[in-house]
Amino acid sequence: MSQEFSYEIVEEIAVLSENNKGWTKEFNLISWNGRPPKFDLRDWAPGREKMAKGITLSNEEFTALKKALEEM
Repeated sequence: MSQEFSYEIVEEIAVLSENNKGWTKEFNLISWNGRPPKFDLRDWAPGREKMAKGITLSNEEFTALKKALEEM
């Protein structure tokens, strides 16, 4: 079963890497289905024609992750 969804990249924060096929691992702020934007980390095909599975983080989750990384 295929579900329709929409997204808008509100802010491009960083491209972390690019593989030999041109896919990029990006960290962005994305609004999914018109909802408030969340931090998003995933791979994107060239031209953003396709996307891989990724993770999204709320502001609170991002703050907790940032704190954990700073304490490493």
